[in-house]
Amino acid sequence: MSVVSPDSGAPIRDTLLLSYAQRRAPGGTVFALRGTAIDLALARGTRLSHDDHLLLEDGSMVEIVARPEALLEVRAADLASLAHAAWLLGDHHIPVEIHGRYLRVLHTESASALLRRLGVAWREIEAPFEPEGGAYEHPDDPGS
Repeated sequence: MSVVSPDSGAPIRDTLLLSYAQRRAPGGTVFALRGTAIDLALARGTRLSHDDHLLLEDGSMVEIVARPEALLEVRAADLASLAHAAWLLGDHHIPVEIHGRYLRVLHTESASALLRRLGVAWREIEAPFEPEGGAYEHPDDPGS
């Protein structure tokens, strides 16, 4: 099994709905939406993203879709305050999805506590989560 480009032309056999944690450390047997059992045996350090495709041994593909999760959508009075919040969240090793006018983080007690101290506004939402990769994830580096 390997991660391939969606335009490789192989038929899509099924869809695999995975949470951020499952895409970050893919392993074990999972079941796709149409019932296909898939043993995720990928190279160490492989991270899956929404819209990735897995090429199976039989030549067919399974598409990866990010499962909606409980998130906090963070907004601030100005971009400097939003950047400050992003920096502090990252400094606390909390994965952050960055958008032009808001941030998204997983809804956890540690994230909520930090956001309360910062005085920024947030709301609870349910959406797919695709945070930034971080200092040690380099998609163009085959060794990562």
